[in-house]
Amino acid sequence: MEKKTKNPLKSILTIVISLAFAGFFLWFALKGLDFKVIQKSLSKANYWWVAFAACFGIAAYWFRAIRWNLMLEPMGHRISNSNSLWSISFGYLMNLTIPRSGEVARATALYGVEKVPVDQSFGTIILERVVDLVCMIIFLCLTAIFKFNTILSFYQFVMEKKDEKEKFVPNFFERQMMKLGINDFDSFYFYLKLGLVVLIIIGLVLIYKFKKEKLINFGKGILQGLTSIFKLKQKGKFILYTIGIWVSYYFAAYLVCFALPETSDFTFDDGFLILVVGTFGMIIPASGGIGAFNLAMKYGFMALFISMGKSGEVGGEVGLTYSFISLPLQIAIMLVMGLISIPMLAKARNETVAEKEFAE
Repeated sequence: MEKKTKNPLKSILTIVISLAFAGFFLWFALKGLDFKVIQKSLSKANYWWVAFAACFGIAAYWFRAIRWNLMLEPMGHRISNSNSLWSISFGYLMNLTIPRSGEVARATALYGVEKVPVDQSFGTIILERVVDLVCMIIFLCLTAIFKFNTILSFYQFVMEKKDEKEKFVPNFFERQMMKLGINDFDSFYFYLKLGLVVLIIIGLVLIYKFKKEKLINFGKGILQGLTSIFKLKQKGKFILYTIGIWVSYYFAAYLVCFALPETSDFTFDDGFLILVVGTFGMIIPASGGIGAFNLAMKYGFMALFISMGKSGEVGGEVGLTYSFISLPLQIAIMLVMGLISIPMLAKARNETVAEKEFAE
């Protein structure tokens, strides 16, 4: 396996951009917030519910580890569940530093302890994302069915606010463009997007031209991983563990509501909206979901409170309070599991090397 030279400048730039995203969304979420209200709400929280939610968060790791083993089995790889678990944990830890780097780190970690080719395991990880997307769409549909009035109420609230601010107020960037004589921003943004699309296409063509052979080989490995779902020997278990993962995600998000007096009466279907909104917040490439998740929860809880005939502003404050409990909980699990994974993977790697030397 070839060793690729890492570009430290690229990694640093990615981290800086990720932190910039996090900082922007966090500033936007906290703008005009009275921190005393949040502090008071946090002091009243029942953290036993948070600990209960953490159990489900960790359970999702275990279910995912076993399911990954089932996906690799058709390709002739029978890995231990523990190595699968620690590789996943290491991947999540890497996501806290460089967003979306965890998938590659996870596949690389598994190669170190089980010698599963990176392209094959990476293919199963992509397949996992496809399956998770399907599950996410199911929860999105449940939210649309059971919380339609909540979504409609929030939409009407946003439209009313928009009508109040019909006058165009240019931002800093637009003001600078106006100084250069650009006033038609609809056309400007259209041609800017068009230019970006053209650059992306040119970049992809150049990459394919100079890295054609490597891309084809890597693509074959990914395709083998993707098609592994059709060769599963234990399809029932695969479905069962997939359900286990998303049920765990649901309860890890919903049970935190019982920790706060303001949300302890939230219904089962309220949890659908919280899970969906929170997932959307975590998709944005901000470090650890910081800022984006907080903002998503602010708007999500605003929608719930407005649909209940309560103040949207109060709902936003409660949503931020919730996010200050739920997000640190998720990050804490990632850190603890990830840090434990480092010595566990090192131990497994040493055992693999020892077994190979003994066999020789």
